[in-house]
Amino acid sequence: MVKKNNLPFEEPIVEIREEIKKLQRRNDEEARKKEAELMEKLKEEWEKLTSSLSRWQKTLLARHPNRPYTLDYIYSIFDDFVELHGDRRFADDPAIVAGFGFYHGESVGVVGHQKGRTTQERIRRNFGQANPEGYRKALRIMRLAEKFSRPVITIIDTPGAYPGIGSEERGQAEAIAYNLREMAALKIPIISVVIGEGGSGGALGIGVSDRILMLQFSTYSVISPEGCAAILWRNQGAVEEAAENLKLTAKDLYKFGIADEIIPEPPGGAHSFPEIAYKNVDEALLRNLKEIEKMDPEERLRKRYEKFRKMGVFSEESKKGRS
Repeated sequence: MVKKNNLPFEEPIVEIREEIKKLQRRNDEEARKKEAELMEKLKEEWEKLTSSLSRWQKTLLARHPNRPYTLDYIYSIFDDFVELHGDRRFADDPAIVAGFGFYHGESVGVVGHQKGRTTQERIRRNFGQANPEGYRKALRIMRLAEKFSRPVITIIDTPGAYPGIGSEERGQAEAIAYNLREMAALKIPIISVVIGEGGSGGALGIGVSDRILMLQFSTYSVISPEGCAAILWRNQGAVEEAAENLKLTAKDLYKFGIADEIIPEPPGGAHSFPEIAYKNVDEALLRNLKEIEKMDPEERLRKRYEKFRKMGVFSEESKKGRS
């Protein structure tokens, strides 16, 4: 049984959401009619609520403990998924799930972060913070996919790469940097979907792709608001200010040209009605995959290169004529 774990700003919609779920369990004509009415009311309340959410509140939504994780999407969207383990150098990293499955009848490679649902599983999976062996495992699966000309779909949801002593001793920075270089050169189609948190190099280590799709209330940033507040303000209480300055929401990333598409979430967020979230992700994935597969490999590589080269480009206003 999943705990409710409602966020404070969710309270206005909790009662409506729970009533809808009760009606869904009844599944009769009268219940369906009432459900449709309540869903419209929920949409109105949710739009009203989210129009005033701060970037920090959206970050909390991206981290919601009831939010669907990578394995939830894998088992809902892909068929016959077979997980592969180990990096063939050191160990298996449970923080990264990787393997092959069928997507609308096509064999694809799937790689993603997995945070874990229970306390025990979160500890085992290190809260989705991958070690070097996780990134090396991910690349092993991607190379295998290229060998057999299969597309790769990566699912991003991590606070960041694990910064522990062991991971640094085993070459954390090198493993991520190596993935960036190798993924940039893979000739197969690659699509990344940010379903929750996209944390720094931990996300980018499996995020060099032809298309970056973001769920409506996901985030993608070079550092967490807590880390930014500690470094720049030396004050953990400045997380809200840090989040505002980081511009880390899906809307921000789409505006900057980093995210290629924002996938809408159901009223109440992906954790409220996961089946709708799975459907929306599936539709966006399929549409983008079909477009990318039509390109020849050289065109794909060129566009991927151009996409990442444009990131961070800015223009400085001329100071000519100023005193």
